[in-house]
Amino acid sequence: MGAGRQYSGAIGGVGLCQVAVHLAAVTATVKVIIDRVLYLPADWAADEERREVTGVPEEIAFATKPQQASAMVADALATGIEARWFAGDEVYCGRELRRGIRSLGIGYTVGIAASYQVTDGAGRRWEARELINKVRPGQWMRRQTGHGTKGTREYDWAWLDVRPDDAPDENENGAGTSVLVARRHRYTGEVSYFRCWAPGDVSLGTLVEVISRRWRIEETFQLAKGFTGLDQGQVTCWNSWMRWSLFSLIAAAVLALTAAAVHEATEERPELVPLTCPELIRLLRALSLPPPARDRDHVLHWTAWRRRHQAIATACHQQRHGRHDQP
Repeated sequence: MGAGRQYSGAIGGVGLCQVAVHLAAVTATVKVIIDRVLYLPADWAADEERREVTGVPEEIAFATKPQQASAMVADALATGIEARWFAGDEVYCGRELRRGIRSLGIGYTVGIAASYQVTDGAGRRWEARELINKVRPGQWMRRQTGHGTKGTREYDWAWLDVRPDDAPDENENGAGTSVLVARRHRYTGEVSYFRCWAPGDVSLGTLVEVISRRWRIEETFQLAKGFTGLDQGQVTCWNSWMRWSLFSLIAAAVLALTAAAVHEATEERPELVPLTCPELIRLLRALSLPPPARDRDHVLHWTAWRRRHQAIATACHQQRHGRHDQP
């Protein structure tokens, strides 16, 4: 259902596949997918015979991925979920979606292509890469984007004011803060570009944090696909797809929230890495599924050994990279 030759980030190009749009909520401590919708290509959505066979509801019409994303964000806010920012990749940088996000009163950071056209304060049109090329070497600022097993992740960042083009009311086009942000890899020099808007004043540090948190969503997909079967549903009907994806995402959310709750409730132990979802699954399998292969104390000792070993490996990686970064 919904399958066709279309672009998919999972396969890195165009192929015969099924595509869905997902909405995730990310905080400082937890990240979960909270909504999803199946994307129906235009020819699929217009085919009455296929719609009837697969049980697609009559009210489901063709919608672009940005339109689907905008509707999910609006629904999430209407249910009481609080959010201050929307973050997306290049698929979600269109003006219509950005205008919809602004109308909801939240800021956004969306990835854009190097050739994306922006307007500077003087009214001149530039490609994103052309405008960023005008940034002097001393204007790039190094910022941390997180901590990994191999040490602190750092990139060089630059930002420039650009004119907004997506105000819900044309008279409010100058409201808020509209900037072009660039992120440069410290070693390869590869540059990524982001168009950003905030309702009020905003710092580069805040934008860096929002942009960086978007990448945590990929970890959520890895969890849902690898452990709760999000991409394993071999279903051919609308209701079946909705049920399978719902159960998979509920299971992934339970794992993520449980791991976060355990981490918050237990005393911090520097010699152990935080409890991860994969490690939590191992514990559940070992302690909850009969018959237990080993006694409870053995299982708990085993998981502590694994986390201690991971903490040692992380410290060694960080020490090695720290020496490498010294001038």
